[in-house]
Amino acid sequence: MTEQIQTPLIELDLLRTVVAIADTGNFSAASEAVFRTPSAISMQVKRIEELLGRQIFIREARHVSLNEDGETLVTHARRMLAMNADTVSKFVSPEMSGMVRLGAIDHAVDRFLPAVLRDFAKTHPQIRVDVTVENSEPQYEAFRRSELDIVIITCQNDGNDSRKVEPLFKEAMVWAGLKGGIAAERVPLPVSVWEQTCVWRENALEELEAKNRDYCITFKSAHLAGQKAGLRADLAIAPLPLSSCDGEIVPLDARHNLPELDHYTMGMMVRADAESEVLAVADALRANAANTIGWRPQETAMGAPNVIERVA
Repeated sequence: MTEQIQTPLIELDLLRTVVAIADTGNFSAASEAVFRTPSAISMQVKRIEELLGRQIFIREARHVSLNEDGETLVTHARRMLAMNADTVSKFVSPEMSGMVRLGAIDHAVDRFLPAVLRDFAKTHPQIRVDVTVENSEPQYEAFRRSELDIVIITCQNDGNDSRKVEPLFKEAMVWAGLKGGIAAERVPLPVSVWEQTCVWRENALEELEAKNRDYCITFKSAHLAGQKAGLRADLAIAPLPLSSCDGEIVPLDARHNLPELDHYTMGMMVRADAESEVLAVADALRANAANTIGWRPQETAMGAPNVIERVA
């Protein structure tokens, strides 16, 4: 009889320590965050590296950072810890009440936020979540003024966002237009984007200029629904997340000689002195964001990535 190899089980306590080290940058600060001694932290790191059969940290004199395997582990660790907290809250958390002020970009509202808030309301009926839908920059400024407890905004893809945004997921951006439309054939190329601070606009226009494409901005909307209206009227094409393409709005293929676009990252910021009800909403968002996108993979002729990659 062939002996089955058991998959190692990683304790959540070990994952919590790894995340703390990743967030603080050294073992000493992490030990304070998880209420353990530095030697205990070292033993936990040794244990998880033995379980995985590889190192996960780059160790320097006064600082530790994640290597590629460590980045992958922390990505899954954050989600597992959030899911654990969400699961436990359904059974043993004390009855919480209060109001949480949540700001979100409209793509979050369009794709996954309603399902998350619906499920959250079932398990936390005494917590009221007030939602403000706005672009990333106004949301961030409101957050800085302490007018919002949580914001879901776009963030930089290179991990160097000075605002310290916690990534939730990243997704391919594509050029989108009306199915069977001719806007992409016009010269100059009619484009629908929003203001200067829009991440989608910045990447799209930079790529067009790098390719020396003659373009003009003919349709401006601060919200996704407005952009889609311009596309349905065949007035313009637009850079959109792949998951926003459905029905009449389709990714444009290679025939139009359009430049490939970078992915975009959606992230979250939570007030540092957040109360328990705010943290509960944040945990629900972490656990459910990528799972409730409601998007099915589709191929594009431009060879753009056809997956939403979970990053937290």
